[in-house]
Amino acid sequence: NWVMADTGVVETLLRLIEKVDDGVDSLEVAASLGVDHQVIVGAVKSLQALGDIISAELRSSKHWELTEEGTEIAEQGSHEARVFSSIPLEGLAQSELMKLSFGKIGFSKAMSNKWIRVDKSHEGGPRIFKTVESIDDQVREKLLLVKKANTAQLEEKEKNELKKRKLLSEVTVKSYWISKGISFSTTITKQETELTPEMVANGSWKEKKFKPYNFEAMGVAPDCGHLHPLMKVRTQFRQIFLEMGFTEMPTNNFIESSFWNFDSLFQPQQHPARDQHDTFFLSDPALAHEFPQDYLERVKKVHSEGGFGSQGYKYDWKIEEAQKNILRTHTTAVSARMLYKLAQQKFTPVKYFSIDRVFRNETLDATHLAEFHQIEGVVADYGLTLGDLMGILHQFFTKLGITKLRFKPAYNPYTEPSMEVFSYHEGLKKWVEVGNSGVFRPEMLLPMGLPEDVSVIAWGLSLERPTMIKYGINNIRELVGHKVNLQMVYDSPICRLES
Repeated sequence: NWVMADTGVVETLLRLIEKVDDGVDSLEVAASLGVDHQVIVGAVKSLQALGDIISAELRSSKHWELTEEGTEIAEQGSHEARVFSSIPLEGLAQSELMKLSFGKIGFSKAMSNKWIRVDKSHEGGPRIFKTVESIDDQVREKLLLVKKANTAQLEEKEKNELKKRKLLSEVTVKSYWISKGISFSTTITKQETELTPEMVANGSWKEKKFKPYNFEAMGVAPDCGHLHPLMKVRTQFRQIFLEMGFTEMPTNNFIESSFWNFDSLFQPQQHPARDQHDTFFLSDPALAHEFPQDYLERVKKVHSEGGFGSQGYKYDWKIEEAQKNILRTHTTAVSARMLYKLAQQKFTPVKYFSIDRVFRNETLDATHLAEFHQIEGVVADYGLTLGDLMGILHQFFTKLGITKLRFKPAYNPYTEPSMEVFSYHEGLKKWVEVGNSGVFRPEMLLPMGLPEDVSVIAWGLSLERPTMIKYGINNIRELVGHKVNLQMVYDSPICRLES
């Protein structure tokens, strides 16, 4: 990285080049001017941009430098010499020596040099004594030579030994050999970067100097949209479902009647989810009128009186509540329609899925919006169990790259048994709920006309949480913060996430 040079440094550099015949080295120029080398590099880059004023040849050289530890030894002496100096005539307890910062390394080296000995039989414990009267600290002397730039006096073997002890390091230095160019001048004339209509009209372009175009330079990247993480994961989910043999359900009806959204799922009319503070109700058209009448009567009966082995909810079921139009709160309403359609023909096992938007009357905040994406999978076959559901969930999430799963018992009005699905979030370092699942209740399936020995397992999750887990995104702000055009922001709302 080079630093942009000011005009004064550029002009000084040009005067220095003018005084010599062959050229100057950028490192020597920096040292003579007392500035950082990168400032001179910046001046070179600035002059190169003006044309052939100078010629700059990049050169590399290697030299040896003292490390931080090497500098300390050059000033205070080697570890082994300091250990030798610390031992008095009466000796020093080994335990005391080891408390010194240089004790451990210095002891080992001094022993190798036979400068000291250890008396292990001493009554006070192992004690260290000098074996020679004086020493020659060659390590320090060699480092001082390097410090004074007299490295040539050292043999390669000596340099490598000091490098092995991490007292020396070999550094590659890059510099420029700067000489006069074809158009050398000590006066800098600003080059024009654009031919204007005025220059053409008055003919001034003939006297102007233009900066040459660099046709090899990269152009400015055009503004464009980017695939949002939600859209990427949505495509992955869809591909996973298709690979597993699922058929996509039609989900283009955002407006749904309360009958299909709630009643057909054996969700009672007094359930809190059906209140205005949780659901968007339509004012026009406010009511739906077309229902399969026989099926509607069976749904009414199982709610109010029970049936199919259930006592129902024992309340006065009202058609007026079932007629209310809403923005669907889940895509399970689509699943209910598809299962009813399946029951009207000879039964064959099916696997359905859907990925689309649903709507909740939420208070908007950092973790909630009024809409989000729901992913739903439904499998209908003879004799399906909770074990089948857990197996297919493991297969499903493993294909997405999410392998750490846990299941927790839960309650849903239309599934029994029911399970919440949790996955471990590496970014948040905790288990995060990613979905809900269960086996559809007989009170939901049998009024549709499905055979009694047919079971339907299902699961649903938001698109947003698995996206966060897959990409290691910790909160909504990070998820929305990915580069994305406005239409994609609208098409991929975020809500119901834990920040």
